[in-house]
Amino acid sequence: MNKTIFAALLMTAFTHPAAMADQPVAAAAEAKPDTELTFNAALASDYRYRGISQMHLQPALQGGADVVHNPSGFYAGAWASTIKWTKDAGGGGNVELDLYGGKRGVLAKDLGYDVGVLSYVYPSNGLDHVAGFVSANTTELYGQLSYGVGLIKYSHAVTNLFGFVDSKNSAYLDLAANPDAGNGYIVNLHLGHQRVAHNGAASYSDWKIGATKDFGVVTGALALIGTNADKVAYASPANGKFLGKSALVLTASKTF
Repeated sequence: MNKTIFAALLMTAFTHPAAMADQPVAAAAEAKPDTELTFNAALASDYRYRGISQMHLQPALQGGADVVHNPSGFYAGAWASTIKWTKDAGGGGNVELDLYGGKRGVLAKDLGYDVGVLSYVYPSNGLDHVAGFVSANTTELYGQLSYGVGLIKYSHAVTNLFGFVDSKNSAYLDLAANPDAGNGYIVNLHLGHQRVAHNGAASYSDWKIGATKDFGVVTGALALIGTNADKVAYASPANGKFLGKSALVLTASKTF
């Protein structure tokens, strides 16, 4: 197996901080305080990012915090999840820490935008000391347009992508829609494509069909997630399982 391809794309679900940018911006916002600080926590049956499992198809613990200045639309936050892929690639560490900030707003009725920067940090990942890799730490710029319940989002890597050598300027395109199905259920539809610069064989598409409901105590999300990623490139070194296979992912989360 080509370990370089494996590391590049074995990288970081609905609970991910980037998912806050995957929700359409409402044209008319409710009255809110100028500055809001919120916290979130989640337990997921698997941590899927862009369709690929980060946890050997095993459960993950996740949590973070966000601050939003409502008059200006500026926001910032931090989010963390347990992971296993950096150790699989021959490095170390078992945590992903995401740091992000940006600005949201409304351009016209039902038309919203979101632009920002997101840095994925892998403490003690050590992949820069493993042959065929560079550091797993990655930074992307993103821009999103939403209309009604639909959105299109583009993310562009300004560093190497998740440990992959010479992968700067890789990109991810995300199309999504979150229509209201009634009775408190929100349908989650997603189609994405990851392009890895200078390695076409490592590029792939992913998809998701799911639903989310706020039960008060927790918010539950159930989604069927899959990819067309290469089964050899995305086989786990730990157990040989294909980490991009189609599977149901269940998440229980709470924002407070």
